[in-house]
Amino acid sequence: MENTQQQQQQQQQQPQSQVLNVERVQELETWLKTTNTNLTQVNGQRKYGGPPDVWEGPFPGARCEVFISQIPRDAYEDLLIPLFSSVGPLWEFRLMMNFSGQNRGFAYAKYGSPAIATNAIRLLHGHMLEPGSRLSVRRSTEKRHLCMGDLPAATRQEDLLQVLRVLTEGVERVSLKAGPGIEGVSAIVAFSSHHAASMAKKVLVEAFKKQFSLSISIKWQSAVKPSSDETLPPQKPSKGLLPSPVKPRHHILHSPQSSVLPPRLARPPSIPPGFCKAVGGPTAPQRPPPPSSSTSSSCSYGHRASSASPVVLLHRMCEASGVGQPLYEMHYSYTGSDGFIYFTFKVCIPGIHTAFEGVVMILPGPSTTTMLEEVQCAAAQQVLHRVYSYQLTQ
Repeated sequence: MENTQQQQQQQQQQPQSQVLNVERVQELETWLKTTNTNLTQVNGQRKYGGPPDVWEGPFPGARCEVFISQIPRDAYEDLLIPLFSSVGPLWEFRLMMNFSGQNRGFAYAKYGSPAIATNAIRLLHGHMLEPGSRLSVRRSTEKRHLCMGDLPAATRQEDLLQVLRVLTEGVERVSLKAGPGIEGVSAIVAFSSHHAASMAKKVLVEAFKKQFSLSISIKWQSAVKPSSDETLPPQKPSKGLLPSPVKPRHHILHSPQSSVLPPRLARPPSIPPGFCKAVGGPTAPQRPPPPSSSTSSSCSYGHRASSASPVVLLHRMCEASGVGQPLYEMHYSYTGSDGFIYFTFKVCIPGIHTAFEGVVMILPGPSTTTMLEEVQCAAAQQVLHRVYSYQLTQ
């Protein structure tokens, strides 16, 4: 099933006509306004819900999501969401998009229970959305496990679990593996959701390189059968467990000057020294979770940012710290061969002496206003991540 889903995704992404059906896009816009439906666009997909504004059913668990393929390239949410909502309330619907504005031929629909997902497969598999075009609807694999490789031989399970819970969200448990044919130690990490695992896969390699000067490998773990035999017994603490974090290059949020950030941001509760030296030690104090890319998806498609968007979160943080409100400068840079549009940004906060600068990339949107809103969200997201990373290193 998993290989079939991957093959279908690859087939759906084969080059096809890139001519945008303007009439269909206008029908989508009309439907969004008429139904007051909000879509969020981030990382090559448009998302509805997760959860929707009104939700009275159970929260989704395993086997609640279906994978939809063979979608006509000019079919959008105005056709797909009502169709898949006819089976039962949708918790979330994600349509994969390319830079031309067409969809990539596949999507994911998540329901409140496995039973409704099963009904969606039974009722909608083979449904003719357009003449000559029948949808394929199957159970989504929803991978929730990652395999981390190239960890030091002295890595301890409890220490690694603590590190991962600081660096990313949704980590449930860790199992270590070592033996013939395995270089160093590898770990199987279980997450609370596919989304949490997917986001961790994107950030952990860079996070371990930056925090511990350690190059690790990360890949999806296809089949996981937890076993106590796979877990290494606890080991005695070792000074060489993981390298100490290297000193970061000079940057506003890593500057040794205490005047760079106001006191309430510059001196957050610190992580115990044992954590940085041995990637373990005393339990770290509870801290608010770092802003994730899922937060950036709060920037609404064709609408102003919602109350949970990075722009609003940064505004509130600055307001609470008494440093004044952030000012954004955003400039178009270039359009890459992959279709992404690159922008440079500068965020100036009156109470902080140095500006935050960087580069973000987005997919083309329906209007200049929408794209600038998405750039602003991405810029605010980067500033929040830098502030959070700075706090972790103090």
